[in-house]
Amino acid sequence: MDRRFLFVLGSSRTDGNTEALARRAAEQLDPSVEQTWFSLAERPLPDFEDLRHDSDHVRPTEGNLAALLDATLAATDVVIASPLYWYSVSTQVKRYLDHWSGWLRTPGVDFGATLAGRTLWGVTVLADTEASVADPLVGTLNNSAAYLGMRFGGVLLGNGSKPGDVLGDTEALARAKSFFGGGAPLARFPHETR
Repeated sequence: MDRRFLFVLGSSRTDGNTEALARRAAEQLDPSVEQTWFSLAERPLPDFEDLRHDSDHVRPTEGNLAALLDATLAATDVVIASPLYWYSVSTQVKRYLDHWSGWLRTPGVDFGATLAGRTLWGVTVLADTEASVADPLVGTLNNSAAYLGMRFGGVLLGNGSKPGDVLGDTEALARAKSFFGGGAPLARFPHETR
């Protein structure tokens, strides 16, 4: 299967540090790799409504939610590009992940079976110099991948606050050059790896 990357941009601003770092990493992909970029700020999703005890979810057929569902199902690699907001993913990304719960219960979608074995990646930029403050974000993505039986390629971390700051983070830019080139193991919950 040819690789198809979906980059889900979760920043509340366009052209921010996280997007810049994700684009640097994406530049290293072979030109034959299909790339789809989806900005949650420019194409917002509706709030997630949990219907699992009331009725079946219905597959969206139009709008941003339908487009993102189709793009997610078509991707071999899903990249969550979210700045570190209060030590985790942004509200926009959390809303996207919440919709995964509904898509798992939508008749005819086969969301879980489709994503199993595919790869989830993360890209984030944080203002703190201590990388461990991003552990909750990393955990959110790892555990989401583990729940669906996906591979997890890890999270590319950069440092910056003002727009453009990450372009001065030479270590992050060096890591971006090979980030998507490595293998991605099957994701495991922390209690499964002890």
